[in-house]
Amino acid sequence: MPKRLVHIIPTLDQGGAEKQLCLLCAHLDRAQFETQVIVLTHSGPREPGLRAAGIPIHHIHKRGKFDPSAYWRLKAKLIELQPDIVHTWLFAANAYGRAAALAVGVPVILGSERCVDRWKSAPQFAIDRYLARRTSGLTTNSVGVRDFYGEHGVPAARFTVIPNGIPPRAERSISRAEAAARLGIDPARKWIMAVGRLWPQKRYRDLIWAAELLATTRQDTTFVIIGEGPQSGELLRNRDAVSHPDHSRLVGQRDDVAELLPHAAVFWNGSEYEGQSNALIEAMQAGRPVVATDIPGNRDLVTHGETGLLVAVGDRADIARQTLRLLEDPDRACRLGAAARRKIESEFRVDAMVAAHAELYRRLHGQVGTPKPLGAVGAP
Repeated sequence: MPKRLVHIIPTLDQGGAEKQLCLLCAHLDRAQFETQVIVLTHSGPREPGLRAAGIPIHHIHKRGKFDPSAYWRLKAKLIELQPDIVHTWLFAANAYGRAAALAVGVPVILGSERCVDRWKSAPQFAIDRYLARRTSGLTTNSVGVRDFYGEHGVPAARFTVIPNGIPPRAERSISRAEAAARLGIDPARKWIMAVGRLWPQKRYRDLIWAAELLATTRQDTTFVIIGEGPQSGELLRNRDAVSHPDHSRLVGQRDDVAELLPHAAVFWNGSEYEGQSNALIEAMQAGRPVVATDIPGNRDLVTHGETGLLVAVGDRADIARQTLRLLEDPDRACRLGAAARRKIESEFRVDAMVAAHAELYRRLHGQVGTPKPLGAVGAP
């Protein structure tokens, strides 16, 4: 009889955690796991794919940062679903979901930390520590994330590190001319790309400055920013103040990134903190030479001088300098890109990610006694 597995996540937006959850749910063996998803706050563009994979989805409609009624609705839903295993993702779901699962007596309860969350306050870390001690463990995608939480009192032994999985690259090729037409960019220019949510963590202002330095030096480069987010307007104003539209372009959210990536001369990641960037993984899988900040998470992917280049956070001049060297030495750029592709193909496979989760679920469930009907346990 398959084990009843429930994932809880705040939203089904286009983030990296949401992508990994959807890949996991779609590929777990249905004979072993009966999988359902609870969305705590609101849906998003990932929902249709989950439904197409036959995964039931339940909505709690949490409102605001603190919504006690959502906690009670979540408890009721868990009593209804009677899961053997609950796996929560990201802070809101980790907090509400693990607390509710504890309250109703779910046998196996896992959290998942996906990023070096420097934004968290002391009370939020206290919640993390409290729930980590009282549940079955945590998953993460990065040694850097595990070590970060260790510094804030969550023991490393509570974590199981499972690298992100990425599907094999689809052979969807478009010509340079077609890519240029889609982006509205001169095909003769060298394109530098970055992909991700437009918010302060990603430090796009640094990248716009670096792009201006690079374009001023060579006169033939364009920095292409793919993504949307709360900083969209601010970054456009910043670009207009310090740069030229030919030097930096914000092209919004796109669903054809896989087709555009092969036409990038270099891929940039300027984040000040990450878990494990799916965009960086996808660029490396496409064989693009990357210049990324030297932070936990990025270091799991990029070995400086072997699978890409690392620079200090905020060092705009060095981002431009390292990129200039790659553009002037295409053989080196090609070697770095090829090594990056090999690393992703060997170490970041979807089947390996799914198998690691399935083994963890089986092991933890095997350690519990005979399960009792849920709902009899009081609130923690």
